[in-house]
Amino acid sequence: MKVAIFGAGAIGGLVGARLAERTDADVSLVARGPHLAAMRENGLLVRSAAGETRVKVRATDDAASLGPQDVVVIALKAHSVPAVLPSLEPLLGPDTAVVTAQNGLPWWYFYKSGGAHDGRRIEAVDPGGAIWQTLGPERAIGCVVHPAADIEAPGIIRHVEGERLPLGEPSGERTTRVEALSKLLVTAGFRAPVRPQIRTEIWVKLWGNLSFNPISALTGATLAAICAHDGSRAVARAMMLEAEAIATALGIRFPIDVDKRIAGAAEVGEHKTSMLQDLELGRPMEIDALVASVAELGRLTGIPTPAIDTVLGLVRLRAATPLAR
Repeated sequence: MKVAIFGAGAIGGLVGARLAERTDADVSLVARGPHLAAMRENGLLVRSAAGETRVKVRATDDAASLGPQDVVVIALKAHSVPAVLPSLEPLLGPDTAVVTAQNGLPWWYFYKSGGAHDGRRIEAVDPGGAIWQTLGPERAIGCVVHPAADIEAPGIIRHVEGERLPLGEPSGERTTRVEALSKLLVTAGFRAPVRPQIRTEIWVKLWGNLSFNPISALTGATLAAICAHDGSRAVARAMMLEAEAIATALGIRFPIDVDKRIAGAAEVGEHKTSMLQDLELGRPMEIDALVASVAELGRLTGIPTPAIDTVLGLVRLRAATPLAR
């Protein structure tokens, strides 16, 4: 199986290194800058509680040189995808599967969803439908990323915890391609079950990202601090209840209640969310995929979202305002 990891940062690099080390897949990593240079020279070093592993990988910044792939894993943040569509196109053959390993609502969300909104595009994550038109929703395989990892230095990835990468076809079918991909990821050491209701898995993770990420960017607080403070916890809970109402209107049934989800976030401890880390590093934040997309679906379903709209407005201002020094 030919597999290209487009965006070989922390998560993409972890997945690519595991596949290259533990499976017989033909794996390529697409990256850029010092991280790419380090991988080319020294391979990819993965650090975890279990120790260190250095893996020789094929890394490039020229995706076109790789040719069509069986599987393309997009491990970029959602807002980065439209700009790289021309680079992604040469990787696509007639039967290429595209795995969306990203946070937030995916651009293909309503493809084969059934119901009144089947085939609808989400403007917040796919402006003008460019991703839908270029990649094709029929290629999409959903993936919910639960592992936590970061880049310690160019060519060095620290795997903090987590092995879960549940997969699912938008239609809910157990196709040959998703079964094969699941088997490959399991061989690489991940827990990658095929889920018939992948949208439910997406919402359960989004539930926390929608609320805790922007609140952390606005306050500078960790997950533990947000959950321990009465005011911020109440705001997060209000946002989550609005999101639950939207998801319910779209046919989703959450397997846990909101207070258990908040308790689970609190147990993570003094952790900075990815949005706060991006803010501190001067990188674009995942505002559209995590927050604006849910507000858009609120309007679509007629569910009021006053808490989400308020936080969305504030975090957009935060993104446009230089950090005070």
